Order: sequence, then structure tokens, then C-alpha cells
Amino acid sequence: MVKLRLRRMGSINQPSYRIVAVDARVKRDGRYIESIGHYDPKPNPSKFEVDTERALYWLGVGAQPTDTVRSLFRKAGVLQIWHERKLKNNQTEVEAQ
Repeated sequence: MVKLRLRRMGSINQPSYRIVAVDARVKRDGRYIESIGHYDPKPNPSKFEVDTERALYWLGVGAQPTDTVRSLFRKAGVLQIWHERKLKNNQTEVEAQ
């Protein structure tokens, strides 16, 4: 199973994170498949950037985001786009029948 989760980067007391697609069996800072964004929690408000198209691709193939990544996706609007696409696909399937 593929998970979308955070990978810790940065030095001591200066954490920053990458949002990565990774096999669920790999440890937190282990090898990852693809980096799809980054998150810096230190500044107020925190900074983050997400590659929306790649995030939607990974959600489309069944990757499961962790709770923190899900909240970042919600703030970035990725989950709203994902749900709208799912509703649109379901409506077209119903109309086709």
C-alpha cells in the first residue's frame, strides 16, 4: 500500500518536511517513490506547497494520506478538487446507465 506522508528534513530544532509518496512498510525517513510537496511548520503561519496534479494522481491510484497530510491537502484545496472529480465521475456513470 502506498501512503502519502511527511518525511523529516532539516537540522536539529529546524524541522521541515517533504510530502512524499512512500510504501507503507518503509521507515519515516527511508526511501520514497516521489516527492509531491514540502511543509515548513516553523514560521507563523506555516508555509507549505503541494503539487496538486501529482497529489490527485496518487489519490486516484489508491494512496492513503496520513492525518497531517490530509489536513494540508484540505488547506491547499486538493481534497475539494478530488471530491468534485469523484462526484462528476459518479454522475456520468449514473447518466450512462
